[in-house]
Amino acid sequence: MRVLITGGAGFIGAHLVEHLVTGGHDLVVLDNLSAGQPYPIFPRGVRFAHGDFTDETTMRECLQGVDAVVHLAALSGVIESIKDPRPSFKVNVAGSLQLLELARAANVGRLINASTGGALLGEVEPPICEQMAPGPLSPYGASKLAVEGYCSAFAGAYGLPCVTLRFSNIYGPRSGHKTSVVSTFIKNLLREQPLVVYGDGTQERDYLYVGDLVRGIEAALRRPLQGVYQLGSGRPAALNTLIATLKTVCGRNVRVGYQPRRRGEVHATWCDITKAADAFGFQAPTDLEAGLRTTWAWYVENQGIWSRQLACSASD
Repeated sequence: MRVLITGGAGFIGAHLVEHLVTGGHDLVVLDNLSAGQPYPIFPRGVRFAHGDFTDETTMRECLQGVDAVVHLAALSGVIESIKDPRPSFKVNVAGSLQLLELARAANVGRLINASTGGALLGEVEPPICEQMAPGPLSPYGASKLAVEGYCSAFAGAYGLPCVTLRFSNIYGPRSGHKTSVVSTFIKNLLREQPLVVYGDGTQERDYLYVGDLVRGIEAALRRPLQGVYQLGSGRPAALNTLIATLKTVCGRNVRVGYQPRRRGEVHATWCDITKAADAFGFQAPTDLEAGLRTTWAWYVENQGIWSRQLACSASD
């Protein structure tokens, strides 16, 4: 199967490329490298296109001869979208609508759309599941909901098979350029800086190890699916629990500073993964401590690399 991965040089994309190559897939990777990651080096046979998925000419070229698309590229960030809602609409909504139109014209066999859970559903009683009515609390969540709607519309109106996978909080190696909570906390620990918690630390999230995620994406790719599926660990972890586990993993003194809660952020969200488990055998066997140990080891071994990335991003 020839697969186009948008955002394929990012954190999740790099892991997915490595996993799909071992499965014998023919890959095309598109990325604009705007997240601060270095120029990628992929396995032999992977075609890399340096460009933006919102560029029509670039997308037409990348879609030639493609059987399936895994659409990971997006403008993420809840707080950033609250500061200015327009970029997330322009990139995520308008860009993804154009991608759907071009994929339909290119007779692509299926499209997997990467979405989110907590930011899209809003403040609801967990565990969250696919049957819940969305109520986004941020423009970022609204943009992801709009893309899900267009995927459903293109499946119904034009027969383009679209699968939306709602990711929980993904963590793991190669995430040095990310600003997620796990990445930020580990970098602060290595720089001997305090961890900043917005709220009292009781807020709960569903942390999914990236290796479990990419196995789930491939499983969905191999099956004739449509609709929405939630991918997570299926287990809640409070922020204070995350900090305690990191302390166990790193064996260092951990200083924590608590700040007022930020608007637009959901207090508690974790997911029920029954639908994905039944449909394509999704599992998340990596527990939080094991995943954090692997992630911590990568950050320690690659401290020079991600430190340079952050320095370059700060100077741009």
